Amino acid sequence: MSTFFSELDWEMVWEATGSTVYMTAVSGLATFILGLVIGLLLYATNEELLFKNRALYSVLSFLVNVFRSIPFIILLILLIPVTLIIVGSFLGPTAALPALILGAAPFYGRMVELALREVDKGVIEAAESMGATKFQIIYKVLIPEALPAIVSGITVTLVALVGYTAMAGVVGGGGLGDMAFIEGFQRSQNDVIVIATLLILVIVFIIQIIGDLLVKVIDKR
Repeated sequence: MSTFFSELDWEMVWEATGSTVYMTAVSGLATFILGLVIGLLLYATNEELLFKNRALYSVLSFLVNVFRSIPFIILLILLIPVTLIIVGSFLGPTAALPALILGAAPFYGRMVELALREVDKGVIEAAESMGATKFQIIYKVLIPEALPAIVSGITVTLVALVGYTAMAGVVGGGGLGDMAFIEGFQRSQNDVIVIATLLILVIVFIIQIIGDLLVKVIDKR
């Protein structure tokens, strides 16, 4: 094994790992915030006790379904003009962020909506009968009740984002995917492909373990 990895450029490996962690962390945070907003809007505009608006819900749901349906590699290409305007380049980890966020946020938003739907309507009705406003119901009842499922959802989304970062690397996004494709596949260095795969697996396992622990701490049922 040591001979197999003996010619690896470890500085390149750790730099690529840092880029993957950077892309996952930044896009994950933005996805959590944006996805939570999307999920709350979807739920609230489809709920009689809140802000039911069938037309608005239909538009939001359509947009979410459209972005969820576009394969990520195609989304990356479609967003190149937008990325150039925002970032000034379509290469590198930062340039991959717009596509990562737009690819993951609608997916997570739908998961948040599903998590909120699982909240017992009796709890919402009880809060309303005690004089809680619609916004108080959202942040004092709905979000706390659905929090375990919301955290579980962001864990699944972060794991998906790690996979997205690998695809972003194929079109110059940097990170372990870029290293595996350019240094590994195109230059026939199998050890680079193997180490990139192992490190991606380690990142995924760490995310999953932390997510599972958080759910256990939060879920008091």
